[in-house]
Amino acid sequence: MQVILLEKIANLGSLGDVVKVKEGFARNYLIPNGKAKRATPANLAEFEQRRADLEQAQTEALTKAQERAAKLDGLMVQITQKAGVDGKLFGSVTNVDISDALKKHDLEVPRAAIRMPQGPLKQVGDHPIKIALHADVVVTVTVSVLGEQ
Repeated sequence: MQVILLEKIANLGSLGDVVKVKEGFARNYLIPNGKAKRATPANLAEFEQRRADLEQAQTEALTKAQERAAKLDGLMVQITQKAGVDGKLFGSVTNVDISDALKKHDLEVPRAAIRMPQGPLKQVGDHPIKIALHADVVVTVTVSVLGEQ
């Protein structure tokens, strides 16, 4: 299915690109979330009329993300979990725990923005975690997992 992107999407394209994606990805994610529209002649004409507004909205979102990134960059967050004597956690630290710890610092970060490619943290220590606030803005936060007996 061909769609017109209404915002920049990582690994797919930027605003105004007409890209070919799988049917399910377009129907279940891109179109319902307002990130894309079907590439029909009528939608292409409508997009060209709204292009300036969409570009302005995208630059505003980018500047907001950069402001939030300035507050987050280099931040260290401490999370305490029960751990054994070898430093292995009983349970794990997930993106929900990290999001809650950031809320205590008055920083609102959605769970989906927290990137944990190796999965949940299961060991005591300092772990660098990437947070994607925008397709172009990614910051690194250090999560310090402390063990309690």
